Amino acid sequence: MARSTTLIEDRPTTRRVGALRALVPFVWPYRAQVVLALGALVLTAGISLILPLAVRRVVDGFGLGAQMLDEYFGAALLIVALLAAGTGLRYFLVTRLGERVVADIRKAVFGRVITLSPRFYERLMTGEVLSRITTDTTLIQSVVGSSVSIALRNMLILIGGLVMLAFTSAKLTGLVLLIVPAIIIPIVVLGRRLRRLSRENQDWIAASSGSASENLLAAQTVQSYTHEKASAADFDRVTERSFDTALTRVRTRAVMTTIVIFLIFAGVLGVLWIGARDVRLGIMSAGELVQFVIYAILVASSTGALSEIWGELQRAAGATERLTELLTAEDNIHDPAQPLPLPRPVKGRISLDGVTFHYPSRPDTSALEDVSLTIQPGETVALVGPSGAGKTTVIQMIQRFWDPDQGRVTLDGIDLKDMARTDFRAAMALVPQDPVIFATTARENIRFGRPEASNAEVEAAARAANAYDFIAALPQGFDSQLGERGVMLSGGQRQRVAIARAILRDAPVLLLDEATSALDAQSEAAVQEAITRLAQGRTTIVIAHRLATVKNADRTVVFDQGRIVAQGRHDDLVRQDGLYARLARLQFTGDAAEGGDASPPAQRGFGAA
Repeated sequence: MARSTTLIEDRPTTRRVGALRALVPFVWPYRAQVVLALGALVLTAGISLILPLAVRRVVDGFGLGAQMLDEYFGAALLIVALLAAGTGLRYFLVTRLGERVVADIRKAVFGRVITLSPRFYERLMTGEVLSRITTDTTLIQSVVGSSVSIALRNMLILIGGLVMLAFTSAKLTGLVLLIVPAIIIPIVVLGRRLRRLSRENQDWIAASSGSASENLLAAQTVQSYTHEKASAADFDRVTERSFDTALTRVRTRAVMTTIVIFLIFAGVLGVLWIGARDVRLGIMSAGELVQFVIYAILVASSTGALSEIWGELQRAAGATERLTELLTAEDNIHDPAQPLPLPRPVKGRISLDGVTFHYPSRPDTSALEDVSLTIQPGETVALVGPSGAGKTTVIQMIQRFWDPDQGRVTLDGIDLKDMARTDFRAAMALVPQDPVIFATTARENIRFGRPEASNAEVEAAARAANAYDFIAALPQGFDSQLGERGVMLSGGQRQRVAIARAILRDAPVLLLDEATSALDAQSEAAVQEAITRLAQGRTTIVIAHRLATVKNADRTVVFDQGRIVAQGRHDDLVRQDGLYARLARLQFTGDAAEGGDASPPAQRGFGAA
């Protein structure tokens, strides 16, 4: 968790609630609804200010006839009914607005982060991103759907109440205004500290979520290495930091609330004492005093509510900042303003011209160093070499998950940087070493390769990948849920589903990152036959783990420490007695020299990275 902790401590913060202005673009499309909500808000605030006048009439009307008194009570009841109806309408409108805005924010944030390159996720954990999309947007929903409306209503009541106080008794109003600065000062001073603590608290909550997500996704590995206590201790540490920050925030807010409430009601009691003396002296009527007290209570409660809401706005401002960071996150991988179209039909000629690349997390080590490689349309090329040699980096470059520090990568003669990523990636199919299985049905997992494919095409792809039989044997066949990360399947079965997905995509460029590494000998033979058929007429790049793949390739390219050290056909490379031959002797045992593959699966193949 050191990475998340560092990020939390290094993040800049602001003390301004003005960060909430970032929500305006999300609220603006619903401005008509905002106007209606404001109308209802003004109506209820106005009625609240009229109610004390009705009470004064009732109090001063006790000496009048019964009919007049009944009319005053009837008018007061009508005012209360209007207040209830207006409040209900306001609640519906603003709550609906809050839900709508938050839904739009969540969609916008997810739509942004799902497009960001791997570099972004080197510095921010996936769990923290999820925390921002869930926890932070919940805070914003509370503000947009409630707090802002309540704040505006209390602001109107505060201003209107002060005006009516002055209209009722200028002397008593002057006394009330004397305590206003004493109330505002703690709100401003403690509110700034509350803002910082709120942001820090949200960051630690996100770090806690990131820790939990990382360990739960690797629960079996954690348990296999008996790391449960250590993982739980790490999660406890981050959670306790979150609690400590929250406790400090709560303590600060409690102090602010205590001070504000005491000052407000102490002032009201003082004014009431003076007003009672004026009634005894005949300077004002009992009804006027009751009216003044009610207005004073409205003003006091509005001020207290504003101090409470200020804390909510501080928290929401922090949440808005964190979401804005995701929406405005800089990504060095982006499409050009005017992308060039990929010529159709796609031939599949891939070229790396003098490519040098360093991963940002390892700037002193070259993942690729001056690599030049051209793969002709329809050619099958195997990439081999020890772990960390740069093979997987080549595939990532071809899909433009990273851009080279030097050199360029082209498809059919066009630099990938000059095209839209969705355009050229649509011409590629990938089978990764660690296949991704989504928590949906087997059918939809395969259809992920081509969403418009029919059921018959999905099943045909499954047959070609030797996956049909085990899928059909599942309780609901192709409609069976495979569970999170394909937990219902074995490693080899997950890999065959991924191969079926690539077969269904029917792309002119096929990328296989150890696509048969988890298969038994019988399944491998069937899948290898399917891949051989699939590779015909397609540009195929294979990170080789099996001798059969290497022997069947048109060309084998040997990598070592980010450089190409040899290339040619299998037999020629063995005769050269270089790195390839040494690796072959180490990893292809038994009858490998004659074309067999008698080594155990765990000992076969060249490294993956």
